[in-house]
Amino acid sequence: MFMRTSAVVALAATTLVACSSPASETPTSEAESDGTLVVYSGRSEELVAPLITQFEDATGITVEVRYAGSTELAALLLEEGDATPADVFFSQDAGALGAVSKEGAFVTLPESVTGAVDAGFTSQDGTWVGVTGRARVVVYDAEELTADELPTSIHDLTDPRWSGQVGIAPTNSSFQAFVTALRVLEGEDAARAWLEAMVANDVQIYPKNTPIRDAVNAGEIDLGLINHYYWYRLTAEIGAENSRAQLSFLEAGDAGSIVNVTGAGLLAPAASDADALEFIEYLISDEGQQYFVDNTFEYPLAGDVESPTGLPGLGSLTNPELDLSDLDSLADTTALLAEVGLL
Repeated sequence: MFMRTSAVVALAATTLVACSSPASETPTSEAESDGTLVVYSGRSEELVAPLITQFEDATGITVEVRYAGSTELAALLLEEGDATPADVFFSQDAGALGAVSKEGAFVTLPESVTGAVDAGFTSQDGTWVGVTGRARVVVYDAEELTADELPTSIHDLTDPRWSGQVGIAPTNSSFQAFVTALRVLEGEDAARAWLEAMVANDVQIYPKNTPIRDAVNAGEIDLGLINHYYWYRLTAEIGAENSRAQLSFLEAGDAGSIVNVTGAGLLAPAASDADALEFIEYLISDEGQQYFVDNTFEYPLAGDVESPTGLPGLGSLTNPELDLSDLDSLADTTALLAEVGLL
């Protein structure tokens, strides 16, 4: 049984701030295969179980998966250390990957893997590789709001006009990565002030992104902060023209419009496990990338696979002031969220 939120925060605060170590440098050329691997997945079973099956069918390799939140799994991996049964950590966001990498828990990946993804969407030291991109967006009630009434920055959301009308998911790792980006870009005091102002403005709390989207679509709230693909999943089912909820991208450079990534790292005890490396290679292969475009509506980061129809280009959303490797201060973010009463 996995730990709940309060335990995760406590463990993150003690475990993720341990002294850092360099990544292992074990040559992957000595890798061996036993036909099995263990994946710790911060991506939900609903999203990636079919991909796991697709990989097993294509390779004959058996995959055992442990599902939980990315923050939770990052803390668990650092608690387990070299005794972890996990071979691969597949994270929902860069922050959790960075926290694990910072403690030397990953082996350095081959350049053939890390070089397949543009530098802005993968680790700077080769310890993990970006797999897909997910843009932070505002989902809004199009029956209540026109385009010229929409906020253009997260700082607009503290206006009394939006009192009780904005939904967030503080326990969600993507929201936590956004808060980390806000801390990195604007400083600790500015991030605290924004969170406190949101609490004072009666921000509405949800367990994850889907209920936020659905609340907007039902007319229960006007706005919500989510990842873009949750809206695409809804409209794939009912049609964009039948959706009361619509998408709006905040202004370029705003902390609320960051493009975070999912990604994967090879854990040091599995440095010579060929099956684990093959799984990571599959995630960034054309087959893996096309799966994510077709089934999760995320941005592909490798190969020649095209993005989902209607999404703005990644280049137009990238914030040059933000290095995704700087999203590794996860413990500080969860501590801040707890301090202001959101965890």
